[in-house]
Amino acid sequence: MATGYARGVVYIHSAPRALCPHLEWAVGRAIGRAVSFDWSDQPVQPGTRRAEFYWDGPVGTGSALATAIRGWEHLRFEVSEDPTPGSDGGRWLHTPDLGIHYAQTDSAGNIVVGEDRIRYAMEIAAGSMIELQRELDVALGAAWDEELEPFRHAGDDARVVWLHKVG
Repeated sequence: MATGYARGVVYIHSAPRALCPHLEWAVGRAIGRAVSFDWSDQPVQPGTRRAEFYWDGPVGTGSALATAIRGWEHLRFEVSEDPTPGSDGGRWLHTPDLGIHYAQTDSAGNIVVGEDRIRYAMEIAAGSMIELQRELDVALGAAWDEELEPFRHAGDDARVVWLHKVG
């Protein structure tokens, strides 16, 4: 495991109201300190709440956070960990229907698809461009992005998120 200090964001896109304090507790436990989220209503799914939480901690904290909050039903979330000079970044996406998806990210925030995964996609596709596209969509998490997109931009008050420069 890489050593160093990382930062990132937890986006809770939709959570039942009753689950909100439990999510704060789980995130706080994962990063080793109490946290409080600034919750707002999720207009795409009435009765649910949304929040953003910016974190910092040791490299690998993103994985710990995604693991800490992934077990609950009816929860949509993303966790990102920015890359550091000694480690790649990561992005964890979760929806109730699809479960969790992990993707490595580069310094610009692009998803990195490994050589073996590309070779696998080509082998499975066996010359079919439709099948190759399907396999690459799976590797990129396209279904997760499609399901989460309405939740990301649900409110008129949605914040602008500036990417951090790794240096």
